[in-house]
Amino acid sequence: MDNVMINDTYGYNDYEYLKEVVKETLEHENATDAILSIIFVDEKEIQQINREYRNKDCITDVISFALEDNASFLPEEVRVLGDIYICIPRMKEQANAYGHSEKRELSFLTVHGLLHLLGYDHEQKEEEEVMFKLQDEILDKLNITK
Repeated sequence: MDNVMINDTYGYNDYEYLKEVVKETLEHENATDAILSIIFVDEKEIQQINREYRNKDCITDVISFALEDNASFLPEEVRVLGDIYICIPRMKEQANAYGHSEKRELSFLTVHGLLHLLGYDHEQKEEEEVMFKLQDEILDKLNITK
């Protein structure tokens, strides 16, 4: 099953490895019968989404919309997890600032967004520790480092 649809509205074009990143993340979390979308956007679009849905009028790197957060969601045999929006210019800035490759930064944002779709959060320190440990485990297993 092809479990990820990537909508490259930004025109980034260098992301085929993300299917393996998604596959590994889903396997790590025992959620292999699931599908999701990843949408690449620019700063203007991510800021608009952030303002409209989170009441935060600023540019961010990644926003996830989990369908399973909806109370009327009825589980099916295949889980439809939701959408991950990634701001490509912000990803590039962060890769440069952190000394990471773009592959590493885009993979990190994808895992981060996908873990949100799977119910993880980082509002509390304990939640953050769990989520960030999972991100590191998944990226390490894929040997995606700086």
